[in-house]
Order: sequence, then structure tokens, then C-alpha cells
Amino acid sequence: MYNIIRSQSDRFERDAVSFTQDLIRIPSPSLDESKLSDRIETQMKDLDYDDVHRDDVGNVVGLIHGRESEPAVLLISHMDTVNPAGQADGGRSPYEPRIEQDRLYGLGASDCKGGIAAQIYAGKVLKNSYLPLKGNLIVAATVAENNGLSLGVKHLIKTTLPELGFQPTYAILGEPTNLGLYHGHDGWMEVEIHVTSSNPFTVNDATESIYKNYLSDANQIHLKHSEEKLFVSQPSYEESNGIRRSRIIANRRIHTNECVAEVVEKLKQNAVYYSKDCGSVAVDVDIRTETQKLATGQQCVVKRVVNSWETDPFHPLLDRARQSLAAADFPVKPGKWELGRLGMGTAGGALVSEFNIPTIGFGPGLETQAHSSEEYVDVKNIGKAVYGTVVILHSLIGYPVFGWTSDDI
Repeated sequence: MYNIIRSQSDRFERDAVSFTQDLIRIPSPSLDESKLSDRIETQMKDLDYDDVHRDDVGNVVGLIHGRESEPAVLLISHMDTVNPAGQADGGRSPYEPRIEQDRLYGLGASDCKGGIAAQIYAGKVLKNSYLPLKGNLIVAATVAENNGLSLGVKHLIKTTLPELGFQPTYAILGEPTNLGLYHGHDGWMEVEIHVTSSNPFTVNDATESIYKNYLSDANQIHLKHSEEKLFVSQPSYEESNGIRRSRIIANRRIHTNECVAEVVEKLKQNAVYYSKDCGSVAVDVDIRTETQKLATGQQCVVKRVVNSWETDPFHPLLDRARQSLAAADFPVKPGKWELGRLGMGTAGGALVSEFNIPTIGFGPGLETQAHSSEEYVDVKNIGKAVYGTVVILHSLIGYPVFGWTSDDI
């Protein structure tokens, strides 16, 4: 079986790399992914997926049917990238892919166009291997993910897949893991602290007290931990109908053992305490919301929060993935995303925390390259990601071969 999968993976390795280059050439900043959706939809059809669909927010979904309705595995990667900071070194366009010393450079190479290509070609290899499938494969390229809010993913799970008659049993993210099996990361949230009163002086005093104490909290956290944990913005003020109101924006990291609602309540308690000696004011703390317009024209009101998540290291999904990779002589490297900057995230925050879908990550990119000015993916990792993904897929939705693992998961 593995010889079949490996030979088919090797056969399509160059095509997967070439497709990654094509994806890099097409600009796809968040909320403007339509041209990339066109290219991916065409590619899935050319690769003979059983069905290809494009939903009303721009997500592209390819299906490969098995003999039964369950299980269904969702391969999922995002199409959008950050906006380029400008020309890369040497005056090159960030959309000009180039290969140097076995590295493919270009905006989105690691995050997450290499992952898209690997997952789409994994579907092709699985189908070309002619190994019988019990369950179904869903390959999705989604919009509006790089802002960390998973708008495309939420629409995919809530609306698109149910309309197609599918509910994912498991999900595999194509986010950058350097071919490691990742199973979670911290989250983050952005809150607004409002101070209101008819007395402008008490508002000013209370706001400054809250701001200075929050800065002190942030500095203490940063001294204890190397990664970014808390960021506090300068206060802003406005007056209307004799009422003065201030606003402070704070970004806060959320750990896997923390509850978002409890963190918000604690921030409010602290703000009230810091303002108690400044006179009578109303203090409110809420998660920040904003309206975003998708590439299809739809507008969405979203909360600025990404849930932390973790799939149990001993969950059957991870067990089966580890077993299958080990049986295929593929190095098994468990881990988690570090997300060194606030505002970063993956679709796992929505898939696990909101939809209870066990999720892991397995992609060719490097997390350290995400959003970097000279972003690259190792060329060889793309082909390896195709092979490893197919091996995992067959262990989840294929029929057991040679009895190396049990039938149950």
C-alpha cells in the first residue's frame, strides 16, 4: 500500500510545486480572494475530484466519495495572505515565485499556499492510488482566515457542508507545521474598556489610572514570559450630549486552560478596582466587534477573539495519525503552534472550540516564515506533505490493509 502511495506522490510532486508557484502569483489578501478561488476551483476539476463546489462566500470545496457516509475527513487550508509590506529584497514582487537552494519563495508560500497545494494533490494521489475508501474526503480552501477570525471556516461548517450533506468527523489543517503533527495553540482576544460619566475630569482620571495600571500589568507579564501576552493602546476620548466617554483597546493572549468569559470579567474587575479612587464612573469591558466585507460582497459582524484549543495527545485521531506515519517510515514530530505574535491563529480555534471537530495540523510550511518579508517553503516538504497526508487519510477513511492497525478508531 505505501509503495503505491509513495509512487503516486512522487509522480505528482513536481505538479504540486508548480501549482504552489501558480498560487503565489495570484494576490489573495484577506477579504479579496476571488481570483485565487477561480484558480483552485479549476484545478480541482482538472484533477478529477468527484464534485467541486464554490459557496457564496468564496470557499472552494472538492469531494472524493467513499462507499459509506462516514467517516468524513476535512482537509482545510486558507487562501488569504497578509498584505505585502512592499517589494522583497532585490526589488522583487512578493508575487514572483522563485526557487533558490531548494526553497520556494513568495508571499504565502508557507502560510498557506504550500499547504493548499499539498492537500489538493493529496486528494488526487489518494484517488489515483485506487485504494478502496470507506469514508469521504472533503478538501476545502477557505477565505478570511488570516485575520485569525475564521469567517470562511465558520460559514463552511455552519452552512456549506450541511447543504452538501456532510459533517466532518475529523479535520486536518494545512497550516505550517514543518511536517509535524500539531494539536493546538493559545488564543487571543481584543477588548474595549469604556469609562463613562457626565464629569469629564473623573473620566480622565479614571481612564489614566486604568491605562497606567494595565501598562504595569503588561510589563510584569512581559518580564516573566518571552512571548507577547498583553498590549494596551493609548486612550481615546469623545463627548456627546454632555457625556464624556473614553476607550482603551487591549489585546490579551488566552491559554488553553483559560475561559474567555472569565478573562473578560477579570479585566473588568481590575478596571473597576483601578478607577475606584477617581470618582463615580461607569466601567465596561467587552470583546471588540467589527464589520468585515467579504470578497463576495457579504458583510459580517465578528468578534475579535480566537479561542485557544487543544486536541488530546492521546485522542484516537492523533493515535491513528502517528501510527500510520510510523508504519510508512515517515518521521513523527508532535508539537503545537507557538504563535509568537498576538493576532495570529488557525481555524482550529473554530473547528474545535465551536464545532467540536477533533483537529490536527500537518503542513509543509514553517511557522517562523508566516507573515515574513522573505517567506519561503522547502520545496521537498511539499511532496513529503502530499505523501504524509495521504498516509494519514487512508488510515482514517480507507479500509485497513495488512492488519497493521485495528479496524476501530
